[in-house]
Amino acid sequence: MIPELPVDIDQIKGFLAADEAQALYDHALQASARGPVLEIGSYCGKSTVYLGLACRANDSTLFALDHHRGSEEHQPGEMFHDPALFDDSAGSMDSFREFRRNILAAGLEQTVVPIVAGSAAAARHWQTPLAMVFIDGGHSLAAALTDYRCWAPQLQRGGILAIHDLFEDAAAGGQAPYAIYRMALASGLFEPLARVNSLGVLRRLQG
Repeated sequence: MIPELPVDIDQIKGFLAADEAQALYDHALQASARGPVLEIGSYCGKSTVYLGLACRANDSTLFALDHHRGSEEHQPGEMFHDPALFDDSAGSMDSFREFRRNILAAGLEQTVVPIVAGSAAAARHWQTPLAMVFIDGGHSLAAALTDYRCWAPQLQRGGILAIHDLFEDAAAGGQAPYAIYRMALASGLFEPLARVNSLGVLRRLQG
């Protein structure tokens, strides 16, 4: 079970169901005993708190990767735009200040290492094998493919690949996360472990 949360999780902006949060925590708790965890798409830190608590239990590290300029759906005029996260001086979205505030409040500053960058830039010289990768970044096909192609190869043998927002029906949600989920299965490098709500969890079979 998830330990008592150090913050009011419902006050953290984000899109994560309770059963998905439990699954993320459980898998990260097991994986982080073997190595660090990487989250792609931290936004304001809701999923980061669950993953961070699991990593802290094993004295491990959570790398939280996000450019903090918002995904396509967070931009002005889009469905999930939040004016409170718009930086007027920069003329763009900026969720990093809110993210840092939430990680501090959760007492996770010694566990969570923020990486404020795009996925490709962060991966360019990456050398650290990962025990778990959680993909919840941009939902365009280009963004999802970049996240998958950059970070799936960094997983250890037996490592966990979790992908959020899987919708078989296009009317229920964007198809890019589901496309990379199917790509991972078709590669022969992964086996399915669980589907929890819109979260898919896979295990890497080959190093």
